[in-house]
Amino acid sequence: MIKQTNSWICLQSQATASLDKPLNSVSLDSRGLAYGDGFFTTMGVIDGAILWQDYHRQRIRSHATALQLDIDSDALCIDLQIHAKQLQQGVLKLIITRAPQAVRGYGFTPKVSGSQCKIWLKAMPMNIATIDQWQLPNGHLVPMQPVIPAACLTAQLACFPPPLAGLKSLNRLDNVLASGELQRLNQTAPNLDKKFGEGLVRDMTGSWIEGTMSNIFYRLNSQKQTSATAEQFDNTQWFTPPLEHSGVRGVMRTVIMEGFATSTTPIMERPLRDEDLPKLSQLFFCNALRGIMPVSSLTLLTGEVINFA
Repeated sequence: MIKQTNSWICLQSQATASLDKPLNSVSLDSRGLAYGDGFFTTMGVIDGAILWQDYHRQRIRSHATALQLDIDSDALCIDLQIHAKQLQQGVLKLIITRAPQAVRGYGFTPKVSGSQCKIWLKAMPMNIATIDQWQLPNGHLVPMQPVIPAACLTAQLACFPPPLAGLKSLNRLDNVLASGELQRLNQTAPNLDKKFGEGLVRDMTGSWIEGTMSNIFYRLNSQKQTSATAEQFDNTQWFTPPLEHSGVRGVMRTVIMEGFATSTTPIMERPLRDEDLPKLSQLFFCNALRGIMPVSSLTLLTGEVINFA
């Protein structure tokens, strides 16, 4: 019987997991601690099942390939489902790091199968709100949270080269600082109704990319073509910023984009610039745990507030 706990569990082997061994300490030789050498994913659990499990499996496989880690994703997902069944309702957080290396410093010994890795898991009981749902064109239902006010932040996301761009790696200091800025804004809010539920963040090029912990989708007021190079679209078209150099390719972002892929209006990747913000007609944040977070208003850096119907 697996013990339900809020402690971290060290899965020493994907095939033979130490399911009841709590992790009491982390070595200072941990490459995840020293270099951020690894990645993580956070999974919601409802009625003993992992939400969007196939998409999390894809993330584990793609990140293992990008970071050259040897992970048996099929065996690992079996272990995760065992924990999910025990947890029933809550969140599973998975952290995978490269195992300590004999090579001094940043280096590691390349292997055809990839480096050995350390795997940690934490199960956290909690309720995940799913009262309201949004049906995608392909029929999938996505949880929808109550509307939230949001604010543009001055913090910026780092730009990364391939294959690091888009990964949910352990290098998340830019998100940490953005989240800290959001918390400071909320600390000065006069009352709870004025607190921001999420913050919009730019990358180093000045494009608005995502939230502090979420991806974004948006609509613009209808734009008629005025020249050969001008855009032409209506206010039913959804856009999301491209993530070639920064941001995280979130599980829910992929779910939504695939949900619209075969519809009459597939989602388009399009940069969100400063000049677009006053033209926004709809905006929502999303992640795999919360689903959709519709935005009621967006406070710009100038202090101007854009309200959405």
